[in-house]
Amino acid sequence: MFRRPMRRGRPLVRAAATTAVVAGTATVVSGSIRGHQEQKAQANQDAAAADQAALDSQQQIADMQAQMAEMQAQQAAAAPVAAAPEAAPAGGSTDLLSQLNQLSQLKNAGVLSDEEFTAAKAKLLS
Repeated sequence: MFRRPMRRGRPLVRAAATTAVVAGTATVVSGSIRGHQEQKAQANQDAAAADQAALDSQQQIADMQAQMAEMQAQQAAAAPVAAAPEAAPAGGSTDLLSQLNQLSQLKNAGVLSDEEFTAAKAKLLS
């Protein structure tokens, strides 16, 4: 039978080499794990930012819808007021000026369009 001769001094070198390989492998693995954890954390942050942006957009849409409803309510409430100056007869010059001022205020408030203002003014002046 063939026996290998015993070598002295090699087990220490072999142990050092094995330790170096294990340490290097552990470093690579821990770096890889850290990288994956950082990527996952970044993905979570991106998802949270996207969720917040969606909520902000929904809130803006709700705010705009509320503003539109409020504007429509104001226009509906101001519509009978717009008809009153048109139907009122032109009396004295002070009454005519006050009616023209009312028309101007309604136009500036956005209740009357340019065409409606022009028509109402022409009706008052005729």
